Amino acid sequence: MKRALVTGGSGDIGAAVCRALAESGLHVIVHANSRLERARALAEALRAAGHSAEALAFDLTDEPACRAALEGLLESGPIQVLVNNAGLHDDAPLAGMPAEQWRRVVEVNLNGFYNVTQPLLLPMARTRWGRIISLSSVAAQLGNRGQSNYAAAKAGLHGASRSLALEMASRNITVNVVSPGVIAGEMTSEVFDAETIKRIVPMRRAGTPEEVAALVNFLASEQAGYISGQVIGINGAMG
Repeated sequence: MKRALVTGGSGDIGAAVCRALAESGLHVIVHANSRLERARALAEALRAAGHSAEALAFDLTDEPACRAALEGLLESGPIQVLVNNAGLHDDAPLAGMPAEQWRRVVEVNLNGFYNVTQPLLLPMARTRWGRIISLSSVAAQLGNRGQSNYAAAKAGLHGASRSLALEMASRNITVNVVSPGVIAGEMTSEVFDAETIKRIVPMRRAGTPEEVAALVNFLASEQAGYISGQVIGINGAMG
């Protein structure tokens, strides 16, 4: 059974991805940082439904702690599907943004990608099969007021993923980015009301976590083996 690690698996999109991958027959490791109980509850629900899952907590901005946690996972075998879903935004116009606000968002969204992905690459390469999928944002492609830190970090994922795709292609490892627009959930409800969504999204609705998860699940499948180095938008025709 292939093993999948989903960072930020306790959030809205992350949980939907965990469910989709588990239903596809993967053993799912639900990662959390501060929401371990929520991750444990999801893993328990997946097991109750007949799937294979576990929960794990570590701070992906703490490189030594992250590496130690991943080394523990690798003792049971390689991780062949990695979904870099964990992220955060902390918005402010750049003219009034403190350096720490910039650094924290880049640390989680971009440096966290390195801290989780790098230790898993060689074990994955030895199996000659792998899928690495990172969650970005339409803000990285179109920009968004007050999100220069978030847009910069997510755009960094695009370049890193395209380069990594070239490095890993000969090992049958694909590397792609999924770039959602406005997706219904806890984070979106804090920022967008229904009328704003209708105004900015051509399809006049928010997407669902399950729609994002379906795309991630496909990219993690055997059928997506010739898709690599791509940034795929899922945004209701926003751009």
